[in-house]
Amino acid sequence: MPSNLPDVVLWSIPAFVLLTVVEMVSCRFHPDEDAAGYAAKDAVTSVTMGLGSLVFDLLWKLPIVAVYTAVHALTPLRVPVLWWTIPLMLLAQDFFYYWSHRGHHVIRILWACHVVHHSSRKFNLTTALRQPWTSLTVWPFYVPLVACGVHPAALAFCSSANLVYQFWVHTERIDKLPRPFEYVLNTPSHHRVHHASQGGYLDRNFGGILIVWDRLFGSFVPETERPVYGLTKNIETYNPLRVATHEYAALARDLRAARGWRDRAGHVLRGPGWQPVRAVSASPAARTNAGRPGGRPAR
Repeated sequence: MPSNLPDVVLWSIPAFVLLTVVEMVSCRFHPDEDAAGYAAKDAVTSVTMGLGSLVFDLLWKLPIVAVYTAVHALTPLRVPVLWWTIPLMLLAQDFFYYWSHRGHHVIRILWACHVVHHSSRKFNLTTALRQPWTSLTVWPFYVPLVACGVHPAALAFCSSANLVYQFWVHTERIDKLPRPFEYVLNTPSHHRVHHASQGGYLDRNFGGILIVWDRLFGSFVPETERPVYGLTKNIETYNPLRVATHEYAALARDLRAARGWRDRAGHVLRGPGWQPVRAVSASPAARTNAGRPGGRPAR
């Protein structure tokens, strides 16, 4: 077992705090009137969501680790943890992260988890901390890695490294980087697009560390116009429990109103904006809005 791998998130907490303070001071003394900036209630909610996610993740890890351990025990393959295999495992984890992230934008039951991260109309380093409390939906995307012999502890290390990398891309204080970096890496510019609510930016730039996956699979859009952050239908609350569960509540309402199992399956497995055809065909206005994402953010 690779027990010598460091706890990346734990070691990064001082840097998180320091960088957030620096950004706050920068916004205070060098404000950009067009930028989203900081709001006290919003920042407190984001930090609260982050702290809550740490608690709930401990609960979800118990069954997830059990599944991963069973899969790893069944496969005859083994990937050793060596200086040259760690970069390869990071690359593979980033690839599966891309598909997990993309899936959490286009399948509503997964979106109900991920929407939390997009629910702020601000975009700053505290937004990176606004994490869901129901991350039990992520684990299936990484089963292939474990089945290929990656130890669950090594996967946890790679996932933590990916999460830590993404902290710094949640800022408006960094403009576009030199072209080679922008072409290969996920940067603040690319991630601002991901968090925007304009139609042309929706469901774009899913990469974690690398943006090359988006370029390869057709989901990349460069930053041109200034993003408007949040959801296409924003929630008017700073209550952490409501932030964590509002899309599940909306999904439950749609399931109760559904006329049959086909419609229920559509609400669960189709995109966040999906509605049954008869529900959007009653009026010209309804037909105009058919297929538009209701309550989902811009990426």
